[in-house]
Amino acid sequence: MDSNNHEKSKWALPFRKKSGPRLHKDDITVVDTGNAKKAVVATALGNAMEWFDFGIYSYLAVIMGKVFFPEMTGSIQLIYTFATFSIAFLVRPFGGLFFGRLGDRLGRKKVLTITLVMMAVSTLCIGLIPSYASIGITASVLLLLARLVQGFSTGGEYSGAMTFIAESTPDKRRGFMASGLEVGTLVGYIAGSGLVTLLSYLLGPDRMLAWGWRIPFFIAAPIGLVGLYLRNHLEETPAFEAMEKAAQDEGRQKVPFRELLKVQWRVVLLCIVMVCSFNVVDYMVLSYMPSHLTAVLGYGETEGLLLILIVMFIMIPIVLFMGYFSDRIGNKRIIQGGLLGLIVLSLPAFWWIGSGKGGMVFLGLLCLAVLLTCFEGTMPSVLPALFFTKVRYGALAITYNISASLFGGTTPLVMAWLINLTGEPLVPAYYLIAVSLIGFVIVTMWFTETSGRSLRGSAPAVEKPHEVHEVLQEPEEALWWHEEQSAIHDQLSDSDPTR
Repeated sequence: MDSNNHEKSKWALPFRKKSGPRLHKDDITVVDTGNAKKAVVATALGNAMEWFDFGIYSYLAVIMGKVFFPEMTGSIQLIYTFATFSIAFLVRPFGGLFFGRLGDRLGRKKVLTITLVMMAVSTLCIGLIPSYASIGITASVLLLLARLVQGFSTGGEYSGAMTFIAESTPDKRRGFMASGLEVGTLVGYIAGSGLVTLLSYLLGPDRMLAWGWRIPFFIAAPIGLVGLYLRNHLEETPAFEAMEKAAQDEGRQKVPFRELLKVQWRVVLLCIVMVCSFNVVDYMVLSYMPSHLTAVLGYGETEGLLLILIVMFIMIPIVLFMGYFSDRIGNKRIIQGGLLGLIVLSLPAFWWIGSGKGGMVFLGLLCLAVLLTCFEGTMPSVLPALFFTKVRYGALAITYNISASLFGGTTPLVMAWLINLTGEPLVPAYYLIAVSLIGFVIVTMWFTETSGRSLRGSAPAVEKPHEVHEVLQEPEEALWWHEEQSAIHDQLSDSDPTR
């Protein structure tokens, strides 16, 4: 068989067209609830590790600027600090490409273990870098290198964690259980920001600047060891194991996901827009806002940090509620509600934040935070469901990280630059409104409800054995993605009749 025919044969079985969906009881996965909970905890801890770093870096942004960019002053120094924060996002798509391909080939568990170790080591290294006063520009370069390693590993971490949880949980509880991933985000961020707040109070500004800022980075190592232990004791996801078994039984070869993306450009664009909407408000509230309060609005460091810390505590149960609620009324409605809320309430929220009155500032922050939970409670279950099992990790990793790099991680830098350029403190509100308008239109037009339904390319996953019989009664609904799969087959056949 020549190479061209060999390539064509890869598509023959995975996307063969059938007369109708066929479903056998042995195809349906009865999820082990204990394993599903372990998967949530282990993946959430890795996400907590990632956001522990983001938290301490964001809350230490002013100090980091003085340590590594002392020749700059004021808002320019802050811009350089956030530029170092944002530049790591440039390598995230490359990390997504590298780890995503590995995840679809070797399994989700192995790759998530590798990314966690890389994150822990690179975060620890930041705490070991000498200051600019000691080694000059080399200090800034070493900080940049450590951030690049973090960005590369994160490229495979979050998308892999979403994939792992989505494939390990029952369909009817996917929203609630996957929302635990974002609880990990908040716990990590609270731990990082809370530690910085406590150290700032105990040590004071001089000792924090001299050596206290290093302490939070040192703590990354033991957190990484705990996460490594938990992930090593996980089982591979049922969806990936079923795919591997089918590949062995039927002789299927791995599908190059780049081919799938060519015929699913609308899904790719939808994912990019949804990730953009989610990440812009996420990084706006959790990464940029501490520095906005301090550097732009003139709030005391401790006061501003404490307000956001309290808001994040309040967010935790709301995130879980949003995940639970999405399983009941549908994730599309929750996402649309969050986008509409940002369109209507972003300006009032920033007016309140800029008022200078403690209660109004807290109300503005809480308003943005509650709207953020609409995405945190749904996106970890929504995004993996956009792609077929065979290419899910790789396709999601690349798409997610391209969007996160272009629109999410750059948010603090863009906001700092625009405010410095215009002198207008309401720029973040206008930015949120524009992004949310685009997101609402695209989600309304293109997003198909996935709550309570099987993942694309996989048979249903249920929680109780008696649910298997219920699923078998409606195979068309159980394999709702069958027509979409057939359409992909037709598109491929039209582009190459020999397939």
